[in-house]
Amino acid sequence: MQAVYQWCGASNRLSGIRTIAFRIGVHPNNLHLFLAERWPGAFAGLDAVFVSYTEGRDSARLLLEGRIDICGTGSTPPILARAAGADVRYVAASAPRPANGGIVAAPDGPIRTIADLVGRRVALLDGSFHTYLLARALEAVGCSLRDVTRVELSPAASLAALGAGTVDAWVAMAPLLDRAIDDGQARLILRCGDSIPNRSVFWTLDRRGVSAGVLDGFTAALSGLGRAIAADPARAAGLLAGTGADVSAWVRTIAERDWSIFPAGAAILAEQQDEADTLMRHGDLA
Repeated sequence: MQAVYQWCGASNRLSGIRTIAFRIGVHPNNLHLFLAERWPGAFAGLDAVFVSYTEGRDSARLLLEGRIDICGTGSTPPILARAAGADVRYVAASAPRPANGGIVAAPDGPIRTIADLVGRRVALLDGSFHTYLLARALEAVGCSLRDVTRVELSPAASLAALGAGTVDAWVAMAPLLDRAIDDGQARLILRCGDSIPNRSVFWTLDRRGVSAGVLDGFTAALSGLGRAIAADPARAAGLLAGTGADVSAWVRTIAERDWSIFPAGAAILAEQQDEADTLMRHGDLA
């Protein structure tokens, strides 16, 4: 039975049928939805509630469990979900984010190029866009993911490990990426825009039964929020300042990003297929 999407706990006055909310998953690494939850009136046109969780790699499980109806992640989680048999439906995507991530090394260490990573330990959030970025960067110099040791660490732990010399490189994200470079704690080897589009993608599962009208309303609301963020980066930075960086660092991150949102179409699907093909070549997909 397909759900009717209205406010949580609401009742249909004519039929008496109890309805549930359109549940939007939100985690700190998807800035569009993290801000949507906190921006007054951002999704006022939707009967929706936000469901918070820790990180994007949990999204597929929460969708499968029926705890959320839509999410926003990097490009990799929906590919891994589809490879595991989930009925993924792409809804929308952000503009590319070329400055949002990169591969860095210790400022005085031996790593100067991507080719220098062979045989080295690289800190990252495996199964996120970090894996894809590393794969494409290595592939460009004739190497693969099999040529490095991937070390699963949080961003803060990755920076500490880089400083301690227990990892040789780190796949990092803004704003911590830029702060580490500016403070002399890391040296940039490659920006993600040199290798991958690095978009946010917004997706659901067919089994969640969300109507096309609700998905169109979600995309329209997200697009409107993007315009509001671009017009008032200081306000957005203030809302993000409690997530690991100060206001000035977030203002820089927001200003460097195109906050446009597009419905998912053939171009997005082609990018996702290219990533899936890449991960298969590197042995991360069957």
